[in-house]
Amino acid sequence: MLVLRWILSLIFIIQMYLAMVVVAVVFAPWALFSRDGAFAACHAYCRWVIFTARVLCNLRTDVRGTPPTGNVVVAAKHQSFFDIIVIFNAVPRGKFIMKRELIWTPFLGQYAMRIGCVFVDRGKRGAAIIKMKADVAKSAADPGQLIIYPQGTRVAPGVSRPYKVGTGLIYQQLEQACVPVATNVGVFWPKRSLLRKPGVAVVDFLPAIPPGLPVPEFMRRLEEDIETRSDALLVEAGFKQP
Repeated sequence: MLVLRWILSLIFIIQMYLAMVVVAVVFAPWALFSRDGAFAACHAYCRWVIFTARVLCNLRTDVRGTPPTGNVVVAAKHQSFFDIIVIFNAVPRGKFIMKRELIWTPFLGQYAMRIGCVFVDRGKRGAAIIKMKADVAKSAADPGQLIIYPQGTRVAPGVSRPYKVGTGLIYQQLEQACVPVATNVGVFWPKRSLLRKPGVAVVDFLPAIPPGLPVPEFMRRLEEDIETRSDALLVEAGFKQP
């Protein structure tokens, strides 16, 4: 049975990347002339990945809470590529803050630019924050949901990583509400493994944090909300700390 799961996981991964190429090419003419076309392509791809994960790997998804539709900051727990897919599919005009190296990834980088993602050079710290805030200000001209990962990288279930103040600075700059998002996706789609495990991957949109809080208070509340709920979802998924 385990061998079959490995085989189906490999088939899923291969077709997932092939589908990215197909969707990108098919939607390219529309995406070139309209940002709506780029969003349509990205949502079509996300739906395909979610569908094939269920069919090939018996990995289902459960989106809880109320995904935002207005101009907000979405601050999410990041455990694998799958939470990117599920979160983006749940909101109408998502755009990510993402590492600059991804801009050179074929298809993904071009579409990320088209939908208004903000690229950050994580190695330059202070200079990166200044540049990020300037790019976020430009991006704010286009309505949507700005998705950021407060820990700055994928974090495996059960692993502790600090929350970076950049999320608080963006929250303060935009003067928008922030919707925290918890998840247990990493239990089923591990960070460094080809095996996709069966089960129900949950992404939970939590109650919004209103604008106007001091940054330190906002960061404390954000971390508490996300970590407390994510830990509960891990228990729900049957995760046991190694």
